[in-house]
Amino acid sequence: MKIDTLAPAPGSRKKPKRIGRGMGSGHGKTATKGHKGQKARSGGHVGPAFEGGQTPIQRRLPKRGFKNMPFKKEFAIVNLDDLAKLSGIDTITPEILIEHRIVRDLKDGVKILGDGDITRPVVIKAHAFSASAVAKITAAGGKSEVL
Repeated sequence: MKIDTLAPAPGSRKKPKRIGRGMGSGHGKTATKGHKGQKARSGGHVGPAFEGGQTPIQRRLPKRGFKNMPFKKEFAIVNLDDLAKLSGIDTITPEILIEHRIVRDLKDGVKILGDGDITRPVVIKAHAFSASAVAKITAAGGKSEVL
């Protein structure tokens, strides 16, 4: 076997269809685009929302609601059962949560949720707390401080 004799198997490679290259090609004149009309013109195509000239659905339906994008707060969520794993720490802050890799990204702050139980008294400093989390923290003898 020589490198110059290598070739694909016969019939496995097909030549591309050459459109618009004269009448002898069988695809000349209109180049498979039919006669006239928008789709026969250069650059002529209809957009994805075009419905044949009737008013498109995105214009027929009313606008509803609003987006609170510039003022939206997105918190990093931490549950009480995650905090229960931190033994030997009396004051839990967002910096300690990052250090122990419970939270990877602070976003707009940390919110403590009440899923799970905490048994020892700890001081938890966070940007927001759920009502159930505050109740469980105070029941265990701890304190919740909003930053």
